[in-house]
Amino acid sequence: MKKALITGITGQDGYYLTKLLLKKGYEVHGIVRRNSQNSIGNLRYLSEEEREQITLHWGDITDNLFIDNVMKTVQPDEVYHLAAQSFVGFSFENPKFTYDVNIGGTLNMVNAVKEYSPSSRFYFAATSELYGKVQEVPQRETTPFYPRSPYGVSKLAGFWTVKNYRESYDLFMSNGILFNHESPMRGPEFVTRKITLAVARIYYNLQDCLELGNLNAKRDWGFAGDYVYGMWKMLQHSKPDDFVLATNETHTVREFAEEAFKVVGIDIEWEGEGVNEIGRDANSGKILVKVNPKYFRPCEVDLLIGDYSKAKRELGWEPKTKFKDLVKMMVEADLERVANGLKG
Repeated sequence: MKKALITGITGQDGYYLTKLLLKKGYEVHGIVRRNSQNSIGNLRYLSEEEREQITLHWGDITDNLFIDNVMKTVQPDEVYHLAAQSFVGFSFENPKFTYDVNIGGTLNMVNAVKEYSPSSRFYFAATSELYGKVQEVPQRETTPFYPRSPYGVSKLAGFWTVKNYRESYDLFMSNGILFNHESPMRGPEFVTRKITLAVARIYYNLQDCLELGNLNAKRDWGFAGDYVYGMWKMLQHSKPDDFVLATNETHTVREFAEEAFKVVGIDIEWEGEGVNEIGRDANSGKILVKVNPKYFRPCEVDLLIGDYSKAKRELGWEPKTKFKDLVKMMVEADLERVANGLKG
């Protein structure tokens, strides 16, 4: 039986990756940051049978002694380093914390593999935010990086750390440059989940309006369940390498909001420009979407669209879930959650 160690196991990707690995017969270990509520995040949505199969290690990736000890004890065949301060907006508010977790934590992980489990295959969760001010459309593995946030900069340091350890010490370490991937397990602070949760609450008359930042920002959105399969495929490959996972489609935040409202039978009509743009219910005329400048980034990333042809060619990976199906899945999940909250 193969052993896998997942950092960030309580997050969106950790949830889907855990389900995948358990289905494949892995012994799954996860690192969970200590918290006063002993919260296990999205793992609470797993079945009791699934949860019982996971071994949790409570600690922090910024604690090198803790990470060393876990690596020595578990001796995993595969390591999936997903843990990060992953919210771009917060990285502008607290860049030091973002750097400590994303750079220091990653350094602790690769050092622990090098020293105590050098045969482990290691996956690092990089990000399309590495491209930032894009130098090429679409973005691929050879596109120059130009990050536009402390989050992007911290992930770039992680990317190069992994690449350097791979080349310096002949370790199996791969970078997954994953473009935006969403699901019903996405945290509500992320724009996609913010939209789908607001649509559900507006539908049930619990919220009047959705406030967003840059409606023109274009993103390449896929389904997290598809992307964790790509992570796994990277560690089954014959050699370590760097791979883009994406859909090669781009949609604006405005389009995402439109599609989300359509799921509940509301057509949005847009009027105005910039900070004065609003979205109205085409039938009632009620304003349902507004722009709030407080959600603008100090440094905006205008366009992300990824070329996943290398992953398709070498790993046999491609995205399965279409944009509209992803939006529908997320809205329907939030409608159910809100309805259950009303019942409760």
